[in-house]
Amino acid sequence: MLRGLGQVVAVCISERTGEQKKAVDSIQLVEDYGIVGDAHGGTERQVSLLAKESIDSMRAKGLTLADGDFAENIVTSGVDLLKTDIGTRIEVADVILEVTQIGKTCHQRCAIYHQAGDCVMPTQGIFVKVLQGGAISPGDQIHITYA
Repeated sequence: MLRGLGQVVAVCISERTGEQKKAVDSIQLVEDYGIVGDAHGGTERQVSLLAKESIDSMRAKGLTLADGDFAENIVTSGVDLLKTDIGTRIEVADVILEVTQIGKTCHQRCAIYHQAGDCVMPTQGIFVKVLQGGAISPGDQIHITYA
């Protein structure tokens, strides 16, 4: 097993689905629900994670992007989210998350896709459910055990 150690770069929420999220100082996660105040709370995709490195690859195409523009809840750095499998546990502060989905089907092309001809969330984003709640803020360490 490999251990991944990274960091939370940003945490983001939105009140409605289908819109970009806005960076906030911290998020509160609730077991079997998701993030308090986020539109995806209580859904099957409770929390989304996307690596800063993936976002930077889109910035390299000339896009100006803010944290949350891909509708990601947690922006990570230093861990390879794509090495996770369904069931992988991710620990951040007191929070324990479990990977439930890798990538997603994009039924409607987002504004970023129309600008760049590509979007990283469908292929490089992951979705998790909350096993143990708590608060997450930028700067918190991320621990992943890869199988």
